[in-house]
Amino acid sequence: MTDTTAGRLGWGRLWFSFTGRATRFDYWVRLVVPYLVGLFVAAFLDALLGTGDPETGNGGIFTILFVLAAIWPQLAVGAKRCHDRGRSGWFLLIALIPLIGSIWLLIELGFLRGTEGENRFGPDPLAAAAAAQLTT
Repeated sequence: MTDTTAGRLGWGRLWFSFTGRATRFDYWVRLVVPYLVGLFVAAFLDALLGTGDPETGNGGIFTILFVLAAIWPQLAVGAKRCHDRGRSGWFLLIALIPLIGSIWLLIELGFLRGTEGENRFGPDPLAAAAAAQLTT
């Protein structure tokens, strides 16, 4: 069993390891979209079972458990995106700056291309994906 598919990180390594680099595709399609779908499902279950508070908008038990379970994968993929941009994973702490930090982090992780070629965090994941597609 391999940990990569067509040059991409396997799901386990993507979500649970803090080493290596991740592409914008990995960030959006393999983290953000599943997170939003899971959050929607958890909120739906809370509404269906009455575990949330619709007046205050507070999440119920399913939403809270989902958000807590998703912290580690968010940090791991975020750190890999930082690595792809040539930054340390500690750069994620920029989000603690009110408003500006979150916007800056969204632009860095979600929209800007990673450094071309190998950097101190590993080989270029786009080059690895392109090489894997050429050989298959």
